[in-house]
Amino acid sequence: MRTIKLTTGADLPLDGDLMTVLESLYREVTLKRDLARTFEDMVREIQHVIEQMTDEERRQYLSESLFLNAVSYENERLGAYVKKLTKR
Repeated sequence: MRTIKLTTGADLPLDGDLMTVLESLYREVTLKRDLARTFEDMVREIQHVIEQMTDEERRQYLSESLFLNAVSYENERLGAYVKKLTKR
């Protein structure tokens, strides 16, 4: 398993699990700044991570990210639909 570095110097293992990346970003960007990070701070860190990935790693993480977002979107839509049904 390959490891890359965040701008804080923390190691980020590229184990194919998107949650590992998300947890590392949250810990190193959000928590280390006591929740005082900006949108731009997170974008810069994400760009830093992406720049260190190979094309194959980018494809793998993009695929996992799109899947996670599609499922989240579906869950939000279904939640809204169920809420609408229960109001009747």
